Amino acid sequence: MRSPIDDAAEPTAIRLSVIVPVYNERHLVEASLRRLLGVRDPVISDLQVVVVDDASTDGSGDVLERIQGEFPTVTLVRHERNQGKGAAIRTGLAHTTGDVIVIHDADLEYDPQDLPALVRPFVEAGADAVFGSRYMVARYRRALGFRHSLVNRTLTLVANWFTDLNLTDVETCYKAVR
Repeated sequence: MRSPIDDAAEPTAIRLSVIVPVYNERHLVEASLRRLLGVRDPVISDLQVVVVDDASTDGSGDVLERIQGEFPTVTLVRHERNQGKGAAIRTGLAHTTGDVIVIHDADLEYDPQDLPALVRPFVEAGADAVFGSRYMVARYRRALGFRHSLVNRTLTLVANWFTDLNLTDVETCYKAVR
């Protein structure tokens, strides 16, 4: 049984680090980052944004420099040559300081206002990892192609079989880990 002292020591908010891998997203990255930087919720005590430019060639770097100049909480890291999303995430991980880390794609596919709901299980239930889902009941649901959904659900079924988890969307963007 937990004592009142244990309960008092539990955090009511977490420090969230968000890694944003960017490759040739000049037309979308500014809007995406502004939406992300606008997230405010009592469950998030501090928002760190680590942007990794994976050697973009379309002018994304100029947009990122402007955003970094406007928002000092944004850390900008650059790859000299394109290495792919996985490498960008690994580079971003080396620069994070938060309690929980989330990957946020720069292409406006996901709404950063969903992040507080994704973070809440860490504060309220001591979660170690939380996955978002495009298939669970939510405020809204984006229409996905039938074949895309079928392949995703099949991959999720296989992943669940081998891991003995009960995920609904293994390919989801929002994955938060402690």
